[in-house]
This record gives sequence, structure tokens and C-alpha cells, in this order.
Amino acid sequence: MRPPLIALLVAALVASGASVPAAAAPAAPKPLIYCTDASPEGFDPGLWDSASTNNVNNQMFQGLVRFERGGTALQPGLATRWTISPDARSFVFELRPGVKFHTRPWFTPTRHFNADDVLFTFGRFLDRDHPFNKAFPANFIYPQNLGLAKAIARMEKVDDMTVRFTLHQANVTFVSWFAMAFAGIQSAEYGAQLLREGKASQINRLPIGTGPFAFRSYAKDDVVRMEANPDYWGSPQRTRKLIFSISREAPVRVQKLLAGECQITSPLRDIDVAALDRHPDRLKLEKIQALNISYLSFNLRKPPTDNRLVREALDIAIDRDAIFRALFPRGDAMQAVNPFPPAIPGYHRHLRNEYNPDRAKALLLQAGFPNGLDIDLWALPVTRPTNPNGQLMAQLIQQDWARIGVRAQIRTYEWGEYLKRANAGEHSVYMSGWSGENGDADDFLTPNLSCATNTTGVKFCHRDFERLIDAARANPDPAARQALYEQAQEIFKRERPWITMAHSTVYIPTSRDLRGFRMQPNGGVIFENVYRE
Repeated sequence: MRPPLIALLVAALVASGASVPAAAAPAAPKPLIYCTDASPEGFDPGLWDSASTNNVNNQMFQGLVRFERGGTALQPGLATRWTISPDARSFVFELRPGVKFHTRPWFTPTRHFNADDVLFTFGRFLDRDHPFNKAFPANFIYPQNLGLAKAIARMEKVDDMTVRFTLHQANVTFVSWFAMAFAGIQSAEYGAQLLREGKASQINRLPIGTGPFAFRSYAKDDVVRMEANPDYWGSPQRTRKLIFSISREAPVRVQKLLAGECQITSPLRDIDVAALDRHPDRLKLEKIQALNISYLSFNLRKPPTDNRLVREALDIAIDRDAIFRALFPRGDAMQAVNPFPPAIPGYHRHLRNEYNPDRAKALLLQAGFPNGLDIDLWALPVTRPTNPNGQLMAQLIQQDWARIGVRAQIRTYEWGEYLKRANAGEHSVYMSGWSGENGDADDFLTPNLSCATNTTGVKFCHRDFERLIDAARANPDPAARQALYEQAQEIFKRERPWITMAHSTVYIPTSRDLRGFRMQPNGGVIFENVYRE
């Protein structure tokens, strides 16, 4: 066989003493920069439930199951398979072998992931007297709001690679809970090390997970740096450096994207989308009708919002049409009537919002406020697709309420402080929102409106409502669940713990060189197998 021509040429060059040019080195992988709208509250997934925090932690932590990319179907995660008893009360998870936790300067694992890690993670949620909780007292917001401790009767290590959960009553949505951000699995070995060193709180500052990216550093209100996990059980990541650049102002994020300083941003406001439409050669716009809602939440513990008549008056005094013209000029948002969007099964299609200032005045008179009342209204300090401008929304509502004699004082705080003070019940009315993950009504109702969320009396707790959502969660029949959820929404609309505002389309812009990205139904981001070309 004749040698290839290129080999003959190289041989001739060598024989003549000429130098042979070296092959071009492969280009170094480009860092991936995400311009996010808020700082993470911390890095212990069980402690937090805000979108900005979950987006960071979802790159580093994984649950036993996970949602398909861009959808709500469940796929294997740190469990390879699971079985459910016919009565939907016993759930057995078979764990993935060979999974390694992150190796970091502050921790080196000596074993692979196993059942002890699952028991450590969920033991913290279920047992107030867990040794780690005594060293690092914590309020696990989402597990608490789900009523996790009340739901689980028993958690067992069947063997090193098998775990069984037994429930007090049937729950047809239970497996999906293990795909949610709070359920990211922690290392029991890391937890034991922190206890020995007297550094339990470090679990929230220096995270250790199993995900495709590992924590490197955090500069408060500036940047979170992560790097590819070289021991990842999945595909090796082509993105070696993942950076979350924190910019609270939406116009700043847009300018950074246009300048090439980031390749993707957190969801945009309607008014920002038009600016990006002018650059189709450089940018792509991902779009999804998300499973989300914005609302105003009443403090049900203190006057005057503990009075149902006052809540109804404040609700029907708001001109939603005017607010939508100002906040959603593209027309891609939908006025929210119920506590979850109409795409979710169980939505009550016969309920309606009402705008009636005259009846609102009559309700205030009936409630004992003939001269109106004074109230505080908290404006959302971050931009969200369902509430792109909290200050403007607050000002428009303030004007509407003034027409019925309600004098509203607008307040706001830095995002972390806002959440802290609202959870403590310092507000009368505050702006909030929610994004669902699994496409089920229970994902909106139980974490937000069940009695488990109402540890202080600030939030909603209604026994008939609770009975209905508990029954729906336990019933596998779709028609029966629909009927139960419709009854629950009728109670919600009568009691009005929220003023429902908007369900929105979510826009996420990316650079043209970004590959592999798909939006999640809740507007979240997952950067596994996402890279710059």
C-alpha cells in the first residue's frame, strides 16, 4: 500500500531539515455566563424556594428523579428506577451506583453516593431533633409548606442502594417532589465532617453536591462561579466554567447580553423584548407560556386584612385592565383568576374576576370602615415575568385603592430582606409569585395555601379547603381530582387570601452561539450539556 501523500511530504521535510509546523491546538472551551436578576439566598437547597436561588443550586445538586428537559415528565436521576405500591403509600427507590460527590478544597469524599445520603438529606426535613439540625437550626421552607413531615410515616434504608418511603395516606404526586429543587441530595459524609469541625452552617455557604457543576466561589451581590465536575456520572461537560453574573436591573442585563458579556439572561420584561428583536443575527429568543402566577398576598393575622370583607373590597377595587396595558404591552400575559393557570388540569373555568369600586366601598362600610383605612403595600423589588415592574404595579393599585378611601403606603426592601420580613408577617399586603414544576394543581396549592404553610397565622389555613386538596392529592382518578380542585377554588375565591394578578409568557434571550439550552416550564434554567459553540 502506498503511503499517504501527506506522510511523504512530512518525511521529505524532515529529511531536508525543514521544520514541520505543529498541529493547531484545539480552542479552549468558552465560559458560559448567565446574567441573573438576584443573588442566591444560600446554597443549601432545602432552605430556600426562590427562583434565583434554585437556578444556582440546580446546577450543583440533583434529586432522586428529575424532570425531562423542557417538560414535566419524570426521568431517573440519582435513582435509576422506582416502584409505587397500588395504594400509592409505599415508594421504593433503587439508587444509581458509582455516583461521586464533588471533591473540593474543603471536602474529599471517601465513598460513593448511597442510601445514607438520602436518609441524611430527608432526615433533616423530617426530624427537628436531627443532630445536624441541633447544630444548625434551619427553617426548611418548601418541605415545611408541603407538609413533608406530616405526610411521611416512615423512611427506611432497605440496603445500601435502596430506600423506602411510607406515607400516612395516598399521594399520587409524591414522586415528583423528589425532582424539585429542595430535594437535592446532600452528602452525609460531608455533614458528619462539618459536625466534627463545629462548622455545620458551612453547608449553606460551601456546597457539596453530585451535579454537573461544582461550586467555586461567591462574591455577594456580584458573581457566583462554578466549574465542571470532573467526576460527574453523566456526560462530561463541554462548558468548563459556569458563571452567574448578578445584575438586578433588567436594562443592565440586556446591555450585557448585547455587549457579549453574557450569553443568556434571566427572563425579560415585555418592554425589553422589543429591543432584542432588532438583533436577530446575534440573539435568539426562547419563549414559553410558563406555569406561573403573580399575586398580592394578604396578612391574615392582623387587621384590617384579617377581615374577609376588606380583602374582597381591595380585590374588586383594582382595575386589572389598566394595569395590564401598562405592564404587559405585548399582550402575552393573562389575567389570573384562580391560584394556578388554566393549562393545568383542575382549573375552574366558571370563576371570574370583578372590578366594581362602588361595591368595594359598600364592603368597606359593611366591614366597619366608613372613612376608609390605612394600609401598607409592599412592592416587589425584583423583576419577574408575571410582575415586570413592582413599583409601577404598586402605584397603579395605590391609585385604585385611593378611589375607595384606602390610603396605601408603598414600601419595598432588598430582595433577601423583603422575603425575610414578609415571612415574619410585617406586611399588610405584599407582592409575590409562584412557578410550578410538575404541571399539577397540587404544586400550586399545597406549598402556598395549605395549613402547613401557616405556622404563624399570617397565611391561609381553611379546614374545608385543606380537606379538598388532601383528598385530591390522594385520588388517582382525573375526573374526581378535577371536581375536588374546582370546589377548592370556589373556597379560595370566596375567602380571597390572594389578589390574583397574572400568568405570563416567559422570554429568555440567548446568544446565537449557545447550544443545548431548553427552557423549563417554570422559566428555570438547567445548564447540563449546554455550551458555547
